[in-house]
Amino acid sequence: MPRPNSAASADPAGDTIYALSSGAPPAAIAIVRISGADAARALEALAGRLPPPRQACHRRIRDSQGELLDHAMLLWLPGPGTATGEDIAELHLHGGRAVVAATLAALAALGLRLAEPGEFTRRALFNGRLDLSAVEGLADLLAAETESQHREALRRADGVLGRQLAGWLDRLTGLAAAIEAGIDYDGEDVAVDTDVQRAAIASLAGEIGAALAMPPAERLRDGLRVAIVGPPNAGKSTLFNALVGAEAAIVSAIEGTTRDAIERPLSLGGMPIVLIDTAGLRDSSDPIEAIGVARARREQQTADLVLDLAGDGDDARHIIAVSAKADLAPPRAGAVPVSALAPHGLDALRARMIAACAALLPGEGEVALDRRYRDALAQVRDHLGSARATDDPVIVAEHVRLARVHLGGLIGGGDVEAMLDALFGRFCLGK
Repeated sequence: MPRPNSAASADPAGDTIYALSSGAPPAAIAIVRISGADAARALEALAGRLPPPRQACHRRIRDSQGELLDHAMLLWLPGPGTATGEDIAELHLHGGRAVVAATLAALAALGLRLAEPGEFTRRALFNGRLDLSAVEGLADLLAAETESQHREALRRADGVLGRQLAGWLDRLTGLAAAIEAGIDYDGEDVAVDTDVQRAAIASLAGEIGAALAMPPAERLRDGLRVAIVGPPNAGKSTLFNALVGAEAAIVSAIEGTTRDAIERPLSLGGMPIVLIDTAGLRDSSDPIEAIGVARARREQQTADLVLDLAGDGDDARHIIAVSAKADLAPPRAGAVPVSALAPHGLDALRARMIAACAALLPGEGEVALDRRYRDALAQVRDHLGSARATDDPVIVAEHVRLARVHLGGLIGGGDVEAMLDALFGRFCLGK
């Protein structure tokens, strides 16, 4: 039965859930987490009595038949001041497969339910322990592979974006209240400074516009696309292999060897990039090669950064000119001289690439926005612009209301159930 001090469950059915929250066994330690109204009952059933709150305690744990499962360290964390906002119990077990399997079976026999992916974090959101942007940051943190991804995910998981959004929403709420007051008391002796309201709307719209102008999160999450382009036999595949550090692309003296784009993800200066080797740029009567050339031109147009083995560079297009065979011919003016076979110039090229990529990613202290945030904030900015463009206070109030709706949806209000299902599906069972 639920204990009197138990936090209300976020799950409509009130299920108490459990899952292995550490890595897959075998391991030195395995952590099993339990969350919900029956967490205390389950812990008492396994260990005989509850440990003191928030103090690690060594106990023998047994199944319902009295069979010894393990000598474990136990933690009892009564809600609501927990990660999920509910009562939580943790079992720190020896990490053998048999120990973990037997403990999970014992919890199932007590009527507890195995958690769905991300269900612990979903409950934290519904119980107000995390905001939506922090949850997304936590998902990104679990998936981070490079240092820049790690830093950005930590900022979001720490609630930096959520606090910024909440601050904007508070300001909008205050504006809405002031505007509505002006409408309600229209014609009465009440001072309403519309100039101050317009200045506040303009200031907020400017801040949101600045946030929208920052580099998008997709570049950081998926990696900057860096394409190597140039004519046949310019040394593209040799340079690609040298930067990747493996024989990933076929190198041949025969022109047209590379027919399709070859991609390899890698970390460059702690930043995620996707390096792309492309077909040589030339007119070809070979229909297969022509397809490869068309794809190479498309990569040249859409890549975040281009290593051009024929051009002289163009800073506006984020192009680095490279002379890839500097050991065989004098390098072109303005191009980075590189000999991938010598090797020579690779460190200088990497330094140029790191500087160019850093300019395309969020700076220190900035939080990148993914498409969902950009789309919603663009709607907020547009409604604020429409509010500034009219003198009718009723229309101003409506646009401010709609701006609040779009902003509130980012924080967690509105119909976001489908989005939440997709988000929490990225988590493991024990998160």
